[in-house]
Amino acid sequence: MQIREFRPDDAAALAQIFHAAVHGIGARDYSPEQLKAWSPEPAPAEVWSSRAADGRHVFVAADAGNQPQAFIELEMDGHIDCFYCHPQVAGTGTGAALYERLEAEARSLGLRSLYVEASEAARRFFLRQGFTIETRREIERRGVVLHNYRMTKTLAG
Repeated sequence: MQIREFRPDDAAALAQIFHAAVHGIGARDYSPEQLKAWSPEPAPAEVWSSRAADGRHVFVAADAGNQPQAFIELEMDGHIDCFYCHPQVAGTGTGAALYERLEAEARSLGLRSLYVEASEAARRFFLRQGFTIETRREIERRGVVLHNYRMTKTLAG
């Protein structure tokens, strides 16, 4: 698995990874109704292209055939906006490698902290990376209530 920066031709794959992760990994912690509200179908590739063009850093884990398998986004204020692994690579160390790349970038940018709104599965991952939970949040998507966790991590100088 190689970790690289987003390329425009990755957009459709990121849409599929997001949808597959929500329904494959999220099913452990959220109801079918919540999963459908979170991601009723893969978003158009243009949605992911425009996200990547807004100044955030998007790192992609790609397989030997250079096909994206997971991705993570870092906004310039230290916000980790999206972090999704295809269910086929979840638990293989791919997510940890992506996170390590993101944290190295955050440090090189001089960021003092990171924060994220994490799902249940992501909460477990981010706790292992040294994040702490600030609060459990109730959010509404398409008329359905879901929850996530606001988490933070201070980066040592």
